[in-house]
Amino acid sequence: MLTASDGHAYVVKFPNNPQSVRVLANEWLASSIGRALGLTVPEPAILYVPAELVESSPSLVIRLSGPTLKCAHGLAFGSRVISGDQVFDYLPDSIFERIDNRQEFIGLFALDKWLCNCDGRQVLFCRREPNPNFRAHFIDFGYCFNAEEWTFPDTTTRGIYARRCVYQDVCGWQSFEPWLSRIESFDLLTLWEIAADVPPEWVEPERLAQLVECIDARRNRVRELIAAVRQSQHNPFGAWKEQQP
Repeated sequence: MLTASDGHAYVVKFPNNPQSVRVLANEWLASSIGRALGLTVPEPAILYVPAELVESSPSLVIRLSGPTLKCAHGLAFGSRVISGDQVFDYLPDSIFERIDNRQEFIGLFALDKWLCNCDGRQVLFCRREPNPNFRAHFIDFGYCFNAEEWTFPDTTTRGIYARRCVYQDVCGWQSFEPWLSRIESFDLLTLWEIAADVPPEWVEPERLAQLVECIDARRNRVRELIAAVRQSQHNPFGAWKEQQP
Protein backbone atom coordinates (compact mmCIF):
# COMPACT_ATOMS: atom_id res chain seq x y z
CA MET A 1 0.00 0.00 0.00
CA LEU A 2 1.33 3.44 -0.95
CA THR A 3 0.16 6.99 -0.32
CA ALA A 4 0.10 8.99 -3.55
CA SER A 5 0.62 12.70 -4.11
CA ASP A 6 -3.17 13.20 -4.01
CA GLY A 7 -3.12 12.19 -0.34
CA HIS A 8 -5.00 8.93 -0.88
CA ALA A 9 -3.70 5.45 -0.10
CA TYR A 10 -3.68 2.83 -2.86
CA VAL A 11 -3.20 -0.91 -3.09
CA VAL A 12 -0.53 -1.14 -5.79
CA LYS A 13 0.30 -3.72 -8.45
CA PHE A 14 3.74 -3.32 -9.96
CA PRO A 15 4.84 -4.06 -13.54
CA ASN A 16 7.00 -7.00 -12.46
CA ASN A 17 4.26 -8.75 -10.50
CA PRO A 18 4.21 -12.54 -11.07
CA GLN A 19 0.88 -12.39 -12.93
CA SER A 20 2.46 -10.38 -15.81
CA VAL A 21 2.38 -6.70 -16.70
CA ARG A 22 -0.82 -7.14 -18.70
CA VAL A 23 -2.86 -7.55 -15.53
CA LEU A 24 -2.21 -3.87 -14.81
CA ALA A 25 -4.02 -3.01 -18.04
CA ASN A 26 -6.76 -5.48 -17.10
CA GLU A 27 -7.23 -3.81 -13.73
CA TRP A 28 -7.43 -0.35 -15.29
CA LEU A 29 -9.83 -1.36 -18.05
CA ALA A 30 -12.20 -3.47 -15.96
CA SER A 31 -12.26 -1.13 -12.95
CA SER A 32 -12.97 1.87 -15.17
CA ILE A 33 -15.69 0.02 -17.08
CA GLY A 34 -17.29 -1.16 -13.84
CA ARG A 35 -17.39 2.36 -12.45
CA ALA A 36 -18.84 3.65 -15.73
CA LEU A 37 -21.65 1.11 -15.30
CA GLY A 38 -22.41 2.55 -11.87
CA LEU A 39 -20.99 -0.33 -9.82
CA THR A 40 -19.17 0.15 -6.53
CA VAL A 41 -15.57 -0.35 -7.62
CA PRO A 42 -12.67 1.47 -5.89
CA GLU A 43 -11.26 4.36 -7.88
CA PRO A 44 -8.36 3.19 -10.06
CA ALA A 45 -5.21 5.20 -10.67
CA ILE A 46 -2.03 5.01 -12.71
CA LEU A 47 0.79 5.82 -10.31
CA TYR A 48 4.41 6.75 -10.94
CA VAL A 49 6.69 5.02 -8.44
CA PRO A 50 10.17 6.62 -8.41
CA ALA A 51 13.25 4.42 -8.36
CA GLU A 52 14.44 6.30 -5.28
CA LEU A 53 11.33 5.23 -3.37
CA VAL A 54 11.84 1.57 -4.26
CA GLU A 55 15.51 1.67 -3.29
CA SER A 56 14.81 3.36 0.04
CA SER A 57 11.83 1.16 1.00
CA PRO A 58 12.83 -2.37 2.10
CA SER A 59 9.15 -3.38 2.25
CA LEU A 60 8.62 -2.78 -1.50
CA VAL A 61 9.45 -6.33 -2.50
CA ILE A 62 7.66 -9.26 -4.12
CA ARG A 63 8.04 -12.47 -2.17
CA LEU A 64 7.90 -15.59 -4.32
CA SER A 65 8.87 -19.17 -3.57
CA GLY A 66 12.42 -18.32 -4.63
CA PRO A 67 14.45 -15.14 -4.07
CA THR A 68 12.78 -11.91 -2.96
CA LEU A 69 12.31 -9.49 -5.86
CA LYS A 70 12.35 -5.71 -5.58
CA CYS A 71 9.22 -4.02 -6.92
CA ALA A 72 9.86 -2.32 -10.24
CA HIS A 73 9.84 1.46 -10.40
CA GLY A 74 7.86 3.30 -13.05
CA LEU A 75 4.14 3.22 -13.81
CA ALA A 76 2.06 0.97 -11.57
CA PHE A 77 -1.65 0.33 -11.07
CA GLY A 78 -3.33 1.58 -7.92
CA SER A 79 -6.73 0.78 -6.44
CA ARG A 80 -7.81 3.33 -3.84
CA VAL A 81 -7.95 1.87 -0.35
CA ILE A 82 -11.45 1.47 1.04
CA SER A 83 -11.82 3.32 4.31
CA GLY A 84 -14.31 2.57 7.04
CA ASP A 85 -14.71 1.72 10.69
CA GLN A 86 -14.99 -1.95 9.75
CA VAL A 87 -13.75 -3.65 6.56
CA PHE A 88 -14.14 -7.39 6.00
CA ASP A 89 -13.57 -9.76 3.09
CA TYR A 90 -16.18 -12.18 4.44
CA LEU A 91 -19.64 -11.86 5.96
CA PRO A 92 -21.91 -14.72 7.08
CA ASP A 93 -25.08 -15.32 5.08
CA SER A 94 -27.15 -13.97 7.96
CA ILE A 95 -25.63 -10.51 7.42
CA PHE A 96 -26.30 -10.25 3.68
CA GLU A 97 -29.62 -8.50 4.24
CA ARG A 98 -27.59 -5.68 5.79
CA ILE A 99 -25.59 -5.03 2.60
CA ASP A 100 -27.09 -1.84 1.18
CA ASN A 101 -25.97 -2.49 -2.41
CA ARG A 102 -26.38 -6.28 -2.50
CA GLN A 103 -28.24 -6.00 -5.83
CA GLU A 104 -24.93 -4.96 -7.38
CA PHE A 105 -23.74 -8.56 -7.12
CA ILE A 106 -26.09 -9.24 -10.04
CA GLY A 107 -24.54 -6.41 -12.04
CA LEU A 108 -21.05 -7.70 -11.23
CA PHE A 109 -22.04 -11.14 -12.45
CA ALA A 110 -23.01 -9.62 -15.81
CA LEU A 111 -19.78 -7.59 -15.92
CA ASP A 112 -17.63 -10.62 -15.11
CA LYS A 113 -19.34 -12.60 -17.89
CA TRP A 114 -18.79 -9.75 -20.36
CA LEU A 115 -15.09 -9.41 -19.53
CA CYS A 116 -14.53 -13.15 -18.95
CA ASN A 117 -13.14 -12.84 -15.44
CA CYS A 118 -11.31 -16.13 -14.91
CA ASP A 119 -10.79 -15.61 -11.18
CA GLY A 120 -13.21 -15.84 -8.27
CA ARG A 121 -15.11 -12.65 -7.52
CA GLN A 122 -13.38 -10.71 -4.73
CA VAL A 123 -15.39 -8.37 -2.48
CA LEU A 124 -14.70 -6.16 0.52
CA PHE A 125 -17.49 -5.16 2.89
CA CYS A 126 -17.26 -1.76 4.55
CA ARG A 127 -19.28 -0.29 7.42
CA ARG A 128 -19.09 3.25 8.76
CA GLU A 129 -20.47 4.25 12.15
CA PRO A 130 -23.24 4.86 13.07
CA ASN A 131 -24.72 3.02 10.05
CA PRO A 132 -25.34 -0.64 11.01
CA ASN A 133 -25.30 -1.71 7.36
CA PHE A 134 -22.44 -2.61 5.05
CA ARG A 135 -21.53 -1.67 1.51
CA ALA A 136 -19.90 -4.12 -0.90
CA HIS A 137 -16.85 -2.91 -2.84
CA PHE A 138 -15.80 -5.06 -5.80
CA ILE A 139 -12.06 -5.51 -6.26
CA ASP A 140 -9.42 -7.46 -8.16
CA PHE A 141 -10.02 -7.57 -11.91
CA GLY A 142 -6.57 -8.76 -12.95
CA TYR A 143 -7.82 -12.06 -14.39
CA CYS A 144 -10.38 -10.49 -16.70
CA PHE A 145 -9.68 -11.42 -20.34
CA ASN A 146 -8.00 -14.58 -18.97
CA ALA A 147 -5.17 -12.66 -17.30
CA GLU A 148 -2.16 -12.24 -19.60
CA GLU A 149 -3.60 -14.46 -22.32
CA TRP A 150 -6.25 -11.98 -23.51
CA THR A 151 -8.52 -14.78 -24.64
CA PHE A 152 -12.11 -15.47 -23.63
CA PRO A 153 -12.49 -19.10 -22.52
CA ASP A 154 -16.12 -18.78 -21.43
CA THR A 155 -17.44 -21.49 -19.12
CA THR A 156 -20.60 -21.67 -17.01
CA THR A 157 -18.59 -21.69 -13.78
CA ARG A 158 -16.93 -18.32 -14.30
CA GLY A 159 -18.30 -15.17 -12.69
CA ILE A 160 -20.37 -16.87 -9.97
CA TYR A 161 -19.74 -15.48 -6.49
CA ALA A 162 -19.05 -18.21 -3.94
CA ARG A 163 -21.86 -17.05 -1.60
CA ARG A 164 -24.85 -17.84 -3.78
CA CYS A 165 -27.32 -16.20 -1.44
CA VAL A 166 -26.49 -12.94 -3.25
CA TYR A 167 -28.50 -14.23 -6.23
CA GLN A 168 -31.62 -15.19 -4.28
CA ASP A 169 -33.58 -12.21 -5.65
CA VAL A 170 -32.90 -13.00 -9.33
CA CYS A 171 -36.30 -13.89 -10.77
CA GLY A 172 -35.88 -12.93 -14.44
CA TRP A 173 -34.06 -10.71 -16.88
CA GLN A 174 -35.40 -7.61 -15.15
CA SER A 175 -33.25 -8.49 -12.14
CA PHE A 176 -30.13 -7.71 -14.20
CA GLU A 177 -31.24 -4.15 -14.85
CA PRO A 178 -30.02 -1.49 -15.19
CA TRP A 179 -26.59 -3.07 -15.64
CA LEU A 180 -27.35 -5.43 -18.51
CA SER A 181 -28.84 -2.66 -20.65
CA ARG A 182 -25.89 -0.42 -19.79
CA ILE A 183 -23.50 -3.13 -20.95
CA GLU A 184 -25.38 -3.72 -24.20
CA SER A 185 -25.43 0.01 -24.96
CA PHE A 186 -21.91 0.75 -23.70
CA ASP A 187 -20.45 3.41 -25.95
CA LEU A 188 -17.43 2.33 -27.98
CA LEU A 189 -16.02 5.86 -27.74
CA THR A 190 -16.09 5.60 -23.94
CA LEU A 191 -14.29 2.28 -24.18
CA TRP A 192 -11.59 3.84 -26.36
CA GLU A 193 -11.25 6.77 -23.94
CA ILE A 194 -10.66 4.34 -21.07
CA ALA A 195 -8.13 2.36 -23.11
CA ALA A 196 -6.31 5.52 -24.19
CA ASP A 197 -5.03 5.96 -20.63
CA VAL A 198 -3.30 2.56 -20.58
CA PRO A 199 0.46 3.26 -20.68
CA PRO A 200 2.36 1.75 -23.63
CA GLU A 201 4.79 0.35 -21.05
CA TRP A 202 2.04 -2.09 -20.06
CA VAL A 203 0.98 -3.31 -23.50
CA GLU A 204 1.64 -2.76 -27.18
CA PRO A 205 -0.91 -0.24 -28.56
CA GLU A 206 -1.81 -2.52 -31.48
CA ARG A 207 -2.59 -5.42 -29.15
CA LEU A 208 -4.60 -3.15 -26.87
CA ALA A 209 -6.67 -2.02 -29.85
CA GLN A 210 -7.44 -5.64 -30.68
CA LEU A 211 -8.59 -6.24 -27.11
CA VAL A 212 -10.88 -3.20 -27.19
CA GLU A 213 -12.53 -4.51 -30.36
CA CYS A 214 -13.05 -7.91 -28.71
CA ILE A 215 -14.59 -6.32 -25.61
CA ASP A 216 -16.96 -4.27 -27.74
CA ALA A 217 -17.96 -7.29 -29.82
CA ARG A 218 -18.92 -9.23 -26.67
CA ARG A 219 -21.48 -6.69 -25.41
CA ASN A 220 -24.35 -8.40 -27.19
CA ARG A 221 -23.30 -11.88 -26.04
CA VAL A 222 -23.80 -11.26 -22.33
CA ARG A 223 -27.43 -12.47 -22.30
CA GLU A 224 -26.34 -15.63 -24.07
CA LEU A 225 -23.59 -16.20 -21.50
CA ILE A 226 -25.99 -15.64 -18.59
CA ALA A 227 -28.56 -17.97 -20.15
CA ALA A 228 -25.91 -20.67 -20.50
CA VAL A 229 -25.18 -20.46 -16.76
CA ARG A 230 -28.87 -20.69 -15.95
CA GLN A 231 -29.25 -23.81 -18.09
CA SER A 232 -26.20 -25.49 -16.55
CA GLN A 233 -25.80 -27.62 -13.44
CA HIS A 234 -24.11 -24.62 -11.80
CA ASN A 235 -27.26 -22.45 -12.01
CA PRO A 236 -27.26 -20.09 -8.99
CA PHE A 237 -30.63 -18.51 -9.85
CA GLY A 238 -33.06 -20.74 -7.98
CA ALA A 239 -35.89 -18.18 -7.99
CA TRP A 240 -35.78 -17.64 -11.78
CA LYS A 241 -38.81 -19.57 -13.04
CA GLU A 242 -39.34 -18.04 -16.50
CA GLN A 243 -39.59 -20.73 -19.16
CA GLN A 244 -37.58 -18.85 -21.77
CA PRO A 245 -33.98 -18.14 -20.81
